Amino acid sequence: MVSDFIKDHWEKQASEYGDSHQASWADHFAIELEIETIGQYISEGDDVLDVGCANGYSTCRHLEKKVKSITGVDSSESMIAAANKRKSNMGREDKVRFEVGDIRSLQFNDRSFDVVYTTRVLINLPTWDEQVKGISELLRVCRNRGVVILSEAFWEPLVLLNSMRTLKQLPPLVEHDFNRYLKKRRLEEHLRSLNIKFEAIDFSSVYYLGSRFLRELVTNPADYPGYSNPINEIFYKIEKEFSGGGFGIQQAYVLRK
Repeated sequence: MVSDFIKDHWEKQASEYGDSHQASWADHFAIELEIETIGQYISEGDDVLDVGCANGYSTCRHLEKKVKSITGVDSSESMIAAANKRKSNMGREDKVRFEVGDIRSLQFNDRSFDVVYTTRVLINLPTWDEQVKGISELLRVCRNRGVVILSEAFWEPLVLLNSMRTLKQLPPLVEHDFNRYLKKRRLEEHLRSLNIKFEAIDFSSVYYLGSRFLRELVTNPADYPGYSNPINEIFYKIEKEFSGGGFGIQQAYVLRK
């Protein structure tokens, strides 16, 4: 399983926030962008695996795609308990199941799912070697001609965004202790070594530029605790129409088997 302090963090999040999106992340607009991006690759009749499902907030949203089934896996027992409560309240036991599991050793047969995706899960693994194990498992349980989506945080956009912040004497953004951002170059080299076709989707650059840089230049962040600054919603709406620029720390790699 993931390192104890990382697991403890997510157990605490589940206990504190229950079925709220804040259990996985307080940035509601970024989560919405994730859901919309991943949803583009889910079709009616698919068997879907959400690895790192947390409390099932995003997982259950994909039921709108009329999937055949969707399975959520998370290392946190408390998150899975909250997810199962959500499923029961929705009355969707026929389509959804949740279980405790480890991305590095998934308890599913080879080629079990049409779509397999993560949302900020590989970054919870402490080393690149363990992240590679996780990617290998995602590919293993995905069917031929299926899709694996890695919606993760990346190091290079963090550096670019911090360069912009330095120009305006703003403090740098940092990784949390429970995160190890992926390196885009390293990931791409690894995927090429496996002869895996992939596409990088930069779905959050405009949003990050607005919510992590411009907001501190045109508003007083102290007036808006957490992610409550109204400028975030403005840039979320712009992001839905325009993107690009390499500032999006959250990006999705779409892998084709």
